[in-house]
Amino acid sequence: MSYLVLARKYRPQTFEEVMHQDHVTRTLANAVAAGRVAHAVLLSGPRGTGKTTVARILAKAMNCKEGPTPIPCNRCRSCLEITQGNAIDVYEIDGASNNSVDQVRELRENVRYMPAYSPYKIYIIDEVHMLSPAAFNALLKTLEEPPPHVLFIFATTEPNKIPATILSRCQRHDFRRIDTRSIVNHLETVVSKENAVIDPECLWVIAREASGGMRDALSLLDQVMTCAEGRINLEQVLDLLGIMNRKVIFDLSRAVLEKDAPGVLEMIHEAYSRGYDMKRLYFDLLEHFRNLMVTKASKNPARIMDLPSGEVQQILEQSGGVSHVYLSQICDVLLKEESSIRFSSLPRVALEMAIVKTMEVVPALSIENLIEKLDVLKNEMASLDPERGSSNAVLPSTGTPSGAESSFRKGPESHAATAPIEYNPATDPPNPVSEAAGIAEAVGEPWGRVIHALSEKNPSLAASLTKCRMIRQTESELEIEVNGNGYDFQALNRKKNKTALIKACQAVYGRTTTVYLVQPVKKETEDTSKTESKDDLKKQAVQHPLVAEAVRIFGGRVVDVKVL
Repeated sequence: MSYLVLARKYRPQTFEEVMHQDHVTRTLANAVAAGRVAHAVLLSGPRGTGKTTVARILAKAMNCKEGPTPIPCNRCRSCLEITQGNAIDVYEIDGASNNSVDQVRELRENVRYMPAYSPYKIYIIDEVHMLSPAAFNALLKTLEEPPPHVLFIFATTEPNKIPATILSRCQRHDFRRIDTRSIVNHLETVVSKENAVIDPECLWVIAREASGGMRDALSLLDQVMTCAEGRINLEQVLDLLGIMNRKVIFDLSRAVLEKDAPGVLEMIHEAYSRGYDMKRLYFDLLEHFRNLMVTKASKNPARIMDLPSGEVQQILEQSGGVSHVYLSQICDVLLKEESSIRFSSLPRVALEMAIVKTMEVVPALSIENLIEKLDVLKNEMASLDPERGSSNAVLPSTGTPSGAESSFRKGPESHAATAPIEYNPATDPPNPVSEAAGIAEAVGEPWGRVIHALSEKNPSLAASLTKCRMIRQTESELEIEVNGNGYDFQALNRKKNKTALIKACQAVYGRTTTVYLVQPVKKETEDTSKTESKDDLKKQAVQHPLVAEAVRIFGGRVVDVKVL
């Protein structure tokens, strides 16, 4: 056929013409100029990003009449034959159809012969990961130590399928996806050279559909330019490629944010009737909400979203009145439903259910707004009851400082029970155990000296003893009441701790002493009265208006109330 498709017609012929792969082309050009080209090069990356093109340019750079040179002349016999694909000394092999061990053995036999007229015999194996394990093994020795006139160039989209023994023998270069804006710029150049008239929105649609591959973009542009004569508009491109208008995505997302369930279901029905892919609609909608969230979190959203300026402005306007927390909640719901939509045999139903779930999300307040509301509420309560608003306590349900719990403690007993022991900071050490020991010693109590003696060597034991008191003392016996919890009693009864306590008592009292540890016996009436008192305090806490207002703001419930 005489017609040459755009992807072949505008294939780059030098390293400088390759787009968005500077990290690869610069390295290879410098290697050619310095004479440091590896005997085996692996080019990996997504489809349509320039792997085979770079392989051909490298072959021309090595076999050019003026070379090896990083800039091939594209005029000599070798360059022209490589461009046309019929060079005698450059073998382009399809790894998918030449993957057997016998074909690799044949290649291994041929590498021994010198090239016909070029400096190097070059083997370009495309989709090399398709070779069989036996073929890879047959290639190992030749790939590691090829003849000096042989160069291997491998290209693959799945480098993870290549054995590590092959990868270790190659110099690997990874290609990147081409950004949408660069594809659009290149398409504009091609359209100008072809004297075609296409709306700019059409080029953005084509570039987005190409998914980072320049070859795909040129193939779609070729198809679009063939579909109609004269000026090509957006509607023609959308109908030809079967792509949904971006306006549908904006309308659908607006209906979700407004919780318009009938409108959402109607738009999904319309898209389904037009034959649009429901899975593609879901992923476009998820990407759109991601873009909305990016506008809230990024200082330069236009750079991250890689969209035309007009669409970026629309996204900024749509996200103006929505909090980033709510957008994050919607994205979280859509992501959780991704697997059910991807693998569902009824994608339309799965899509409808997923979007309905997003509309059931209640917008959450940010932490800053919650704190601000609580501060306002606290000020209002303080104005109504200054004593209650000025005290400090802990909300039972949230752990937030407020004035609620101070009103729960009534009477002098509760305040006396929680009042701290006064001490002189100028003379007393900061250790709380030493504080208690120093106070006891100051009033002449031997028991305080026992605690003080243990506080340096065994502070944990001394801390437990501060909760105890001496209830009986004879010439040879000491009876100590352990008023702490069960853990303190068990700790003091351990052999090591009890031995240390006996030695300390003997040192303080100056005689052989037997120590008995007992637990206090609580009267049933006292326990009952304390339980009733705690119950009353808990009931007051739950019924407190500040607690009720906090529960309303957070939309939660009181799980437990702790009485201090």
